[in-house]
Amino acid sequence: MFKKILIANRGEIACRVIKTARKMGIKTVAVYSVADKDALHVDLADEAVCIGPAPSKESYLVMDKIIAACKQTGAEAVHPGYGFLSENEEFSRRLEEEGIKFIGPKAYSVGKMGDKIESKKLALAAGVNTIPGHNDAIAGPDEAVEIARKIGYPVMIKASAGGGGKGLRVAFNDKETHEGFTSCVNEAKNAFGDDRVFIEKFVVEPRHIEIQVLGDAHGNYVYLNERECSIQRRHQKVIEEAPSPFIDPATRKAMGEQAVALARAVNYESAGTVEFVVGADKSFYFLEMNTRLQVEHPVTENITGLDLVEQMIRVAAGEKLSFTQADVKIDGWSMECRINAEDPFRGFLPSTGRLVKFQPPAEGHGVRVDTGVYEGGEISMYYDSMIAKLIVHGHDRQNAIERMRDALNAFVIRGISSNIPFQAALLQHPRFCSGHFNTGFIAEEYPQGFDASMVPHADPTLLAAIATFARMRYIQRAVQIEGQMPGHGRHVANDWVVVMGGRQYPVSVESIDGGMMMRSAEKAYCILSDWRFGDLLFNGTVNGEPVCMQLERRGLRYRISHFGLQVEPMVMTRHAAHLLSLMPEKLPPDMSKFLLSPMPGLLREVSVAAGQEVKAGEKLAVIEAMKMENVLKAENDGKVKKIVASPGASLAVDEVIIEFE
Repeated sequence: MFKKILIANRGEIACRVIKTARKMGIKTVAVYSVADKDALHVDLADEAVCIGPAPSKESYLVMDKIIAACKQTGAEAVHPGYGFLSENEEFSRRLEEEGIKFIGPKAYSVGKMGDKIESKKLALAAGVNTIPGHNDAIAGPDEAVEIARKIGYPVMIKASAGGGGKGLRVAFNDKETHEGFTSCVNEAKNAFGDDRVFIEKFVVEPRHIEIQVLGDAHGNYVYLNERECSIQRRHQKVIEEAPSPFIDPATRKAMGEQAVALARAVNYESAGTVEFVVGADKSFYFLEMNTRLQVEHPVTENITGLDLVEQMIRVAAGEKLSFTQADVKIDGWSMECRINAEDPFRGFLPSTGRLVKFQPPAEGHGVRVDTGVYEGGEISMYYDSMIAKLIVHGHDRQNAIERMRDALNAFVIRGISSNIPFQAALLQHPRFCSGHFNTGFIAEEYPQGFDASMVPHADPTLLAAIATFARMRYIQRAVQIEGQMPGHGRHVANDWVVVMGGRQYPVSVESIDGGMMMRSAEKAYCILSDWRFGDLLFNGTVNGEPVCMQLERRGLRYRISHFGLQVEPMVMTRHAAHLLSLMPEKLPPDMSKFLLSPMPGLLREVSVAAGQEVKAGEKLAVIEAMKMENVLKAENDGKVKKIVASPGASLAVDEVIIEFE
């Protein structure tokens, strides 16, 4: 067994590998860029080596620097994690030539299966079901349009070396094919250093289901059941689960055996994932093989009881698999939510900055949190948007959903925006709960984006009661301040009005032992809690049932977050509420004459000039953030008055880029 390994990655996955290595008694070496010098994985590893500036192409993607770090520290093997160099054939070969073990498949397998075009040809030869498409690299956008017409719309444009949603577009017509091809080429070149792109038929109403495989150097192969990965936004997975609510045992066996056959065809050694698109009739077609550990591997670990990182390390060290296919089990149900630094209320745009507060739910009792960040740390614009992975394990699917909803309620993040409200909303959507969904679910259910109004609370009066509870706690603290004049004690009202969502909720209060009794016109709530100001989590019971929600004071309001809904009620006296109803509404300033940066990022391109007439839908600028290109287009016809920001500028949210006449 290895004595020391190097992790050629960062963030959550680096911390994940370090955790298993430590359990196995193996010392670890972290590598880091200048931007990551204070990162959690650097602190957790036994040693750490700086490998360059913040941009990944100058640090995490430079093979020579990784190999030099191995030699400097005496690391015998390298675990690549996922992303970066994890599916790079040359990197695997270079390590082999240097006598350093690659904790992953051999270079031959990486080359054959990591290349999306080559792997599809190999799958065809192995008798694996494949989707119709053009499997050779495409020279340019005009050829892409011609090929797309022959296949028939819609088509999927994919980077050969792609992954994680990078270098991927769906096109429904010639224009989208032309534009999508160019964007895919640019993203693929920047993210993977390989700009080859191919096209295949897009299966309408598909499910994305993948099979985890594991092989060793002694000819032993197993499949570790399936993962359901159909809940996606812009082709990036949002929620994963294992097993799939759609797959029956016969289909599972058929898919698993095909996945193993494919792995066997390339003498695959390590953990890998064979991805399939599955139709409504349970017909399935090979998409690609990821020759690395997947982001969503914890759900497989939960239902099988296996540590996949440990298995990868043992296989790389030459050990045989210690179990057979007959030993692989399905124990309960597991789900994973990817907690990303993005604002779901602003079109899921990236959110960067300092983690002022980072308080994940407590681990244990079926809850697991994999993360590479900490309170006070920074979410950088240079890397992926993932903050953490929240994983739960339940005895069945409904139990797993309930545990995930409770865990999301208890996950506190401040300083940046996160997609937690959206995750919580998905977990109570009827289609998700029923298991009847496909990869188009989010686009179909949220075509205009996401906002809090799409998540009606089952009991909004409860939120009014909780806000009143907080207001009363504040007043009770205030009246206890020492030094008040005798005979001038403060009178505390028992009748309040909560203004929330354009409605007024009258609430009366009665203090009881350990809490308060709240009464509205329709309901009564016995609220027991030791919540105090400064606590971002409200934990207690309401009418005997446990309740957890996020609660904090914001000026005259109280922000409450519960099951995906965010509200900011005001708790007022009846007289104050009446006066408020008479106040004129303050309108926001008119910013229609400006193009504002919707996110923090790097301004890559300004596509127009001062004095130019522009049409609605015309490209105005391109911003790069978290490895993704974001094209900003004109909402209306107009004329450019002034270019305010120049290409290369680092933009803040709402910073002016272009002014119009």
